[in-house]
Amino acid sequence: MTAYKQVKLTANGRILLPRAKWCDGFGSKLRGFTWRRHLAAEDGLVLVEKADSRVNTAIHMLFVFFDLGVIWVNDAGQVVDKVLARAWRPSYVPQSPARYVIEGHPDLLQQVQVGDTVEFI
Repeated sequence: MTAYKQVKLTANGRILLPRAKWCDGFGSKLRGFTWRRHLAAEDGLVLVEKADSRVNTAIHMLFVFFDLGVIWVNDAGQVVDKVLARAWRPSYVPQSPARYVIEGHPDLLQQVQVGDTVEFI
């Protein structure tokens, strides 16, 4: 069974992603958005690690056919980095350790700043 969660900006309660796929298993994290051809504004993934890390939350964009808005969040829920990840680029690594990688439409980046806090409900 696939789990989904909402991603909410704590300060104002705005829902950033209404239904993000919760990816805490190896296979779901590896698959991500690879091989998909389209991305809707409401599509999103949350890649979940066991602890804050820069290495374990690095992502690749190989076989991803569209750009993504990527937000890294630490265990405390604080946004520690964000980037526009371009299709087919080999890797992106967060500036600070993170536990969660939120991937979605590039417009997602306009809604959040480094230092903001998010929660998963």
